[in-house]
Amino acid sequence: MKKITVNNNIINWEENMTITRILKIMNYTFRMLVVKVDGKLIKKNEYESTIVSPDVDVKVIHLISGG
Repeated sequence: MKKITVNNNIINWEENMTITRILKIMNYTFRMLVVKVDGKLIKKNEYESTIVSPDVDVKVIHLISGG
């Protein structure tokens, strides 16, 4: 079975897997996220349309604001 890495966690890759699907699998619901696939920044409006290949490295970073 093919895999991808999400924040150093290995998950099963699915055919036509999108960033939105990955966030759902990982239960990431925080609104302010930065997502990179193999180091390439993915814009929020592209999460649903960005298809992820097997064996990629996905980084999901929570942005925290403060003062």
